[in-house]
Amino acid sequence: MINKLGKKHRVVCTSRRYREVSQLAKIRKMSLTFVGSHGGKEKFHKLKASLSRMNELTKIIIKFSPDITVSFCSPEAARISYGLGIKHIAFSDSPHAEAVMRLTVPLVNRLLIPWIIPKKEFTKFGIPKSKIKQYKAIDASIIVKGKARNSTLSRLKNSKKRILLIRTYESQASYAQDKEFQIIPIIQKITYAFSDYNVVLLGRYSKQIKKLKNQFGKKITILNNVVDSNQVLSRTDVFIGSGGTMTAEAALKGIPTISYNAVPNLVENYLVKKGLINREESPNKIIQLIGKLLKSNKTKFKKKAKVELSKMEDPYIKLLETIQSITE
Repeated sequence: MINKLGKKHRVVCTSRRYREVSQLAKIRKMSLTFVGSHGGKEKFHKLKASLSRMNELTKIIIKFSPDITVSFCSPEAARISYGLGIKHIAFSDSPHAEAVMRLTVPLVNRLLIPWIIPKKEFTKFGIPKSKIKQYKAIDASIIVKGKARNSTLSRLKNSKKRILLIRTYESQASYAQDKEFQIIPIIQKITYAFSDYNVVLLGRYSKQIKKLKNQFGKKITILNNVVDSNQVLSRTDVFIGSGGTMTAEAALKGIPTISYNAVPNLVENYLVKKGLINREESPNKIIQLIGKLLKSNKTKFKKKAKVELSKMEDPYIKLLETIQSITE
């Protein structure tokens, strides 16, 4: 969307300094203006980081003087845009992120959401139904349809073993409770039961990765760097995720996918109903399910995902329509 908008419009794209965004920006050769940082897990630090970022970001926005703000429900973008009288279009597929929704949704001019999420999930936060527009796509579908970008996968490059990829869940978001290391029993059982496989762990935070390395050592492959999801998923035989964006990506790529449902959400629920994701929270049952999926016919997963993906539109078209409607 940024690249497409940049062809006809003057665009400035900002982000917090955040491990995954910073490294992905380099992989995808994106020019971002980094302002402030992620506040971490504690409420006080989140507030402090947000206030500091808002102060610095305001200076940049006043200088750039945009006609429209487009964000993924950024509280800072919402407050600054509202305060400066800039029209704001926001995307969201996460009504479960209640704190962010309360700080953002009431202030935006238009909210764009996937069609599978009822509008009532957002109107309860203070936005009129008339300001919500739905698009027929899951956000992960846009990533899946994109090109894979080269990233550091040297530890997997020469591996001839089949790969079981485990994705840790978002432990520092305001909606996440202290479940971070409840995933440990799942990793332990997978490591023991599938010692002949390359068990690969893709973490989110440096501290989290360090703790997992201390616990598991060389028993599993723990990736140090952020990687392009399309690249790593293309080598994955079974994906075990928390139910977030990457879980949806794996499912829509036709990879046998298990969600341990760390943070229940409506996108994951939809893909479970469609038979593209297998939901299982018990470590013992996850082991049984992995064994079953490894023996299954992979073609059926690919076909089912392809059919679902073909039904989805490009949200960029909806964005252009919305820009036009609020600027006329």
